[in-house]
Amino acid sequence: MSNPISSIRPERLNWATAIVLIFFHLGAIAALFTFNWRAFGVAVLLYWMATGLGISMGYHRLLTHRSYRVPRLLEYFFATCGAMTLEGGPIFWVATHRVHHQHSDRTGDPHSPRDGAWWAHMGWILWGETNHSNTRFLSKYAPDLAKHRFYVWLNNYHWAPLAAVGVLLFAFGGLSVFLWAICFRVVFGLHATWLVNSATHMWGSRRFVTRDDSRNNWWVALISFGEGWHNNHHAHPTSARHGLAWYEFDPTWLQLKLLRRLGIAKSVHVARLDSELSERKVA
Repeated sequence: MSNPISSIRPERLNWATAIVLIFFHLGAIAALFTFNWRAFGVAVLLYWMATGLGISMGYHRLLTHRSYRVPRLLEYFFATCGAMTLEGGPIFWVATHRVHHQHSDRTGDPHSPRDGAWWAHMGWILWGETNHSNTRFLSKYAPDLAKHRFYVWLNNYHWAPLAAVGVLLFAFGGLSVFLWAICFRVVFGLHATWLVNSATHMWGSRRFVTRDDSRNNWWVALISFGEGWHNNHHAHPTSARHGLAWYEFDPTWLQLKLLRRLGIAKSVHVARLDSELSERKVA
């Protein structure tokens, strides 16, 4: 079965993807010359919504691994936030990540450092197969999402939420807010996520013996809402908690604990570090 993103480098650069990434990176550089606290504050808020709620809580721990449940409308909200990262729609993201777990650091892994650190970080985006909107093909890896018309629509038009927010921010906030909350925020979020693909498979500690090269990396965890505790995650992929020790800061898990206490998040799978590590489901 072919993969949604191939680990074999095609001969040609994906020019459309490259041009978009160049535009956003130039915008991120331009943002540094237009700094003001208002623009920075909006960027931080959107970074939490898009990368924190959208990627970490939504695309990853909820949609990919189903480590907890929330009401359907909240699930859709998390997915919409995830689309604002420019990392593709939910079906594409989930399909790619499930393939990564299936073939982690082996032949077929979409983004393994064994194919080169640059390839794992962003080369796979620039030279890999472009299937972001090939919803029908990707659905075989995420059939649970393909059953929902909303996820199919969001995957086909994953750029729409970011475009809409960008237009509103430019119209009501001006160029500085646009550059910080759209360009800089998106670029920072992309590299934070890509570092989970690259850095946490090269640098850090290994608590668990896994068949891949996954590592726990504290500084990646700091900028990715706890996603940097990657060895913990690969050892227990369905656990909603990635930072298993008290000193492993995991903001996403803290938010999930709050949602669980409020009765919003249910069927929460939790891996714990006790005398023996066990994984259990908390209603």
